[in-house]
Amino acid sequence: MSKIFVYDTTLRDGAQSEEIEFSVEDKIAIAHLLDQKVDFIEGGYPAHTNAKDLEFYRRMKKQPLRHATLVAFGSTRRAKYTVRQDPSLQSLLDTGAPAVAIVGKTWDLHVRDVLHISLEENLKIIRESVAYLKSKKRQVLFDAEHFFDAYALNQDYAEKVLLAAAGSGADWLVLCDTNGGTLPAELGKIIQAVKKLVPTPLGIHAHNDSEMAVANSLAGVDAGAAMVQGTINGYGERCGNANLCSLLPTLQLKMGKACLRGQDLKQLTTLARTVSEIANVPPRDFSAYVGYNAFAHKGGLHVDAVRKNPVSYEHVPPESVGNERRIIISEQSGVASVLFKAAQMGIKLEPGSEAARAIIERIKVLEHAGYKFEGADASFRLLLERHLQKHKPFFELQGFRVSVEKREDKLISEATIKVSVNGVSIHTAAEGDGPVNALDSALRKALEPHYPALKKMHLVDYKVRVLDSKAGTEAKVRVFIESQDGKQTWGTVGLSPNIIEASWEALVDAIEFKLHSDRGWKQ
Repeated sequence: MSKIFVYDTTLRDGAQSEEIEFSVEDKIAIAHLLDQKVDFIEGGYPAHTNAKDLEFYRRMKKQPLRHATLVAFGSTRRAKYTVRQDPSLQSLLDTGAPAVAIVGKTWDLHVRDVLHISLEENLKIIRESVAYLKSKKRQVLFDAEHFFDAYALNQDYAEKVLLAAAGSGADWLVLCDTNGGTLPAELGKIIQAVKKLVPTPLGIHAHNDSEMAVANSLAGVDAGAAMVQGTINGYGERCGNANLCSLLPTLQLKMGKACLRGQDLKQLTTLARTVSEIANVPPRDFSAYVGYNAFAHKGGLHVDAVRKNPVSYEHVPPESVGNERRIIISEQSGVASVLFKAAQMGIKLEPGSEAARAIIERIKVLEHAGYKFEGADASFRLLLERHLQKHKPFFELQGFRVSVEKREDKLISEATIKVSVNGVSIHTAAEGDGPVNALDSALRKALEPHYPALKKMHLVDYKVRVLDSKAGTEAKVRVFIESQDGKQTWGTVGLSPNIIEASWEALVDAIEFKLHSDRGWKQ
């Protein structure tokens, strides 16, 4: 299995995504997550005006990477400076990073219209910048900016740029599809031609403006590139960069190219979701390989086939990338779906049994009314338990009241609740930021003395969907609640024309699921 070097630029190019603002601590945490997994980690742009990235490199000197090579990113010297005077080059050296990446102009349009210098002066700048950094014992990666546009419009000059960098000692020539508009077939032909031109190893850096970044990276490797560059989850400016979470498993599992060490590919889903959490960006459920829906099956025929042989509807085993198969229960589901899902939950249902058919009919009735169990596995589990008469509630509601009062400029919600636990009636009240929060607080106040484990449970998401907007204020609403306890995450659903009642259903299911899970579903 041939080796492809992996260069991660999540902390620099990925941070240019509009929705991302990494702190120094975020960047350090991600760098150490990536260490042992990739070959190069680009930490940022340590210009003297960029205090955050300067601090990142300063702190990384005290907690260096163990496997990956830390890279500092900058540019060739400016025309008005010598290499020793140029602040950008000096900032790269000051980081102490063993490798530096410098971007240089490859497109003659940029040389004339952006830098306002001659084509020959640009070549001189590239030669001197690379040679100077090599003299300081740094590994140098030359980023040929806009290379594929440059090559298409002025091949001769684009080649001269690469020869200038290679001749001055660059360790890598990274060909950049900066505008993200090149197509894979064209890109592959250009890389094949460049590989004949220079002996220096080639890298491919693709942007996703045409949704081609991963495809272009694969085409680049197929044509002879020995390095791929990208970001976790495809983060980046505009439409993003090549998504390493799609690119790497494709290279390794489908093209036989070694990318990640040992069992690291099986940690890919966890890595993608952890970086997403640090970036404070919701995970993309439809992402290939690592998405929540990447191995989700909903149609009854599909589920039946997957149950018999997963290869029938899965291009790779989900566990190969650390993901898991999900069977979605919906009105499209057949008996096979219910059997499969129940088996995953440890509930035995006999194929062809009346119980299985009755449950699927019940699900269809509920979904016709407006319930959805997609993403609400906890409510589905409880539905099975109740239908099979295995469920014993941990408490019973005797009644609740919720009021909202405006005091001066502030709305105050208060809930009063009466529940029975083991035959003992408990009456509590609590205030909250809203009626659902007040109800949750009052219920917890009543239950936590009897079930202390609920203190570890917290709500992480709350969604309300109006099902028929034409019905106005009489419309049904569906409430989804997502909960966590530090060990697992689960979803529950409730439905009613009254948002408080729908919220109560989802809230009760969330608590019941937590308590049953802690006791192993046995009482």
